[in-house]
Amino acid sequence: MAAVTATAAHPVTRTAESAEDLAGAPLPQIGAPQKVAPRDARELSRVFFARLAVLEEGTHEYQYARNTLIEMNLSLVRYAATRFRGRGDQMEDIVQVGTIGLIKAIDRFELSREVEFTSFAVPYIVGEIKRFFRDTSWAVHVPRRLQEARVELAKATEELRTRLGRTPTVAELSALMSLPESEVIEARKASNGYHSTSLDATLTGESGVDGEAVLADFIGQEDPGMQLVEDISTLAPMVSKLGERDRQILHMRFVDEMTQAQIGEQLGISQMHVSRLLTRILTRLRKGMLAAN
Repeated sequence: MAAVTATAAHPVTRTAESAEDLAGAPLPQIGAPQKVAPRDARELSRVFFARLAVLEEGTHEYQYARNTLIEMNLSLVRYAATRFRGRGDQMEDIVQVGTIGLIKAIDRFELSREVEFTSFAVPYIVGEIKRFFRDTSWAVHVPRRLQEARVELAKATEELRTRLGRTPTVAELSALMSLPESEVIEARKASNGYHSTSLDATLTGESGVDGEAVLADFIGQEDPGMQLVEDISTLAPMVSKLGERDRQILHMRFVDEMTQAQIGEQLGISQMHVSRLLTRILTRLRKGMLAAN
C-alpha cells in the first residue's frame, strides 16, 4: 500500500487504492489544509472520507478528519461565491453561508456514490447561498422589473468601476445598460429595499451627537397631542352649528368646569334637565366625529 503524504512544498503522491485500503490507512498530518492545491485536495479528500466513514464520531481523530476536509475544500466555496459577486452583499458573508453548504455536503458524502466530491458538494454550496438570498433579500416589496434591473445595475457598476477606476456616473451606466437615465436612477432607489437597517444600529461621527447614538434616537415618535389637535379641528365647526344655549352649557361645563348643579342654578333649570341637555349635545357631537373619521 502506497503512503499518502502532503506538505506545502510537496503535495500528494498516491497510487490507485480501493476504499477499503484507504479506510485502513493512517491519516496524513496536514499543517495548513487551506494551502493544499485543489487537485491535491481532491486526492487527499478520498483518504479522509474513507477514514471518516469508519471513525467513531466525537473522537479526536474524527474531528481532525472532518475539520481538515472542510479546510481543504474551502476553495470550492470561494469558487461558488464568485458567481454571486454582483449581488451587493459582502463576499465574506457569502463565503460563510457557502461554508455551511460545504459542511452539509461533507456530512452526507459517501465514497460508494462513485462521484467526485466536488460535483457532489457544489450544488449544496450554491443551494445554501441561494437560500440565504431568498431569506434575507428585499426587506420591502419591490416589483420584479426593478429587482432584475438592480442585478444588472450591480454588474454594470462593477464593470465600469474596474474599467474607469472610479464610481461610474448615471450617464455612463445608462449608456452601458442601454436604459434611460430615469430607469437607472429608479433601479438605484430600488436597491434601498434590498437591505433594512436595525433601529438599534449604532451611528457614529454624526454632527451634534455626543458619543454613540442609535438610529431610533433620530426617528420621531407618535405625539398624542397631534390627535387632540385633529379632534379639535374636526369638532370646532360642529360646535359652531349648535344653538347659543347649547354652546353656553358646553362652555360652562368644560371650560369653566362648573358642576351640573351650578349650571342649572345659573340657567334657572334643574340639575336633571342640565344632565339631559349635556347628553343630547355630546351624543350629537360624538356622531359627527365618528362620521368625520
